[in-house]
Amino acid sequence: MTATTQERPTPARDNVDFVFPVAAAKKILAGTIVVLDSSGNAEPGATATGKIAVGIAQETVDNGSGSAGDLAVRVRRGTYLLANSATTDEITNADYGSTCYVVDNQTVAKTSGTNTRSAAGTVRGVTSAGVWVEF
Repeated sequence: MTATTQERPTPARDNVDFVFPVAAAKKILAGTIVVLDSSGNAEPGATATGKIAVGIAQETVDNGSGSAGDLAVRVRRGTYLLANSATTDEITNADYGSTCYVVDNQTVAKTSGTNTRSAAGTVRGVTSAGVWVEF
């Protein structure tokens, strides 16, 4: 494609709301961590490598009996309060600005678990209720 020589309308979006095809045989619950597999299909957050955390599911989608892409899930980026891991993987205020890692569909940890977890996002605060994570 060559450079334009005329004005053009360029579509834009707010970079917050997305829709992703759901992986085969997966159920994603509203309010939980969504990750993408290597094919770009959405899955519930879980301890695994090679996943890309994309945000929080805005609805429950059950593709348990479907093929990849039969259904889609709405996902929103932002900063969300998630469950904190425990013991040596517990996130503290000292970890503000650090990367945290997906443990399951609602829990994040301080470390990659010896390279067994994918990155979730950036720690933006810690309270007794959990960890604020920016996706």
